[in-house]
Amino acid sequence: MVFDTLHLAIILFLVVGFLFPVAPIILGFILAPRTSGGDFLMPYECGMVPHGRAWGHFGMNYYIYALIFIAFDVDVLYLFPISVYYGQSTGWLAFIELTYFLFFVVLAIVYFKAKGVFDWPRKINVHSES
Repeated sequence: MVFDTLHLAIILFLVVGFLFPVAPIILGFILAPRTSGGDFLMPYECGMVPHGRAWGHFGMNYYIYALIFIAFDVDVLYLFPISVYYGQSTGWLAFIELTYFLFFVVLAIVYFKAKGVFDWPRKINVHSES
């Protein structure tokens, strides 16, 4: 096997591909200022001193709603290019593909509803300070 410029290019791209994400991490570790104690570990609330329980707990449903919103928001983003293409297409292929996509979106909504994800609790438990 002869070592030629193609092999050199492959090795060069592998090295650069490895160094590209690793170098900022190493540089950040070396050059970043180190601070400990004082106000460094205190929660940040718009530059004001926090009052009460700054590390408050949120219900898990809040995060589930956020994830569902992101998932369906991305699904809606897929509908924009389809709607632009649909007006220029001929035949039923674009309509069938759009129906197929929307079927799975509706199926996901039905599944989430059956699992009770959309049911918001009537009372949210707030932990009191001890």
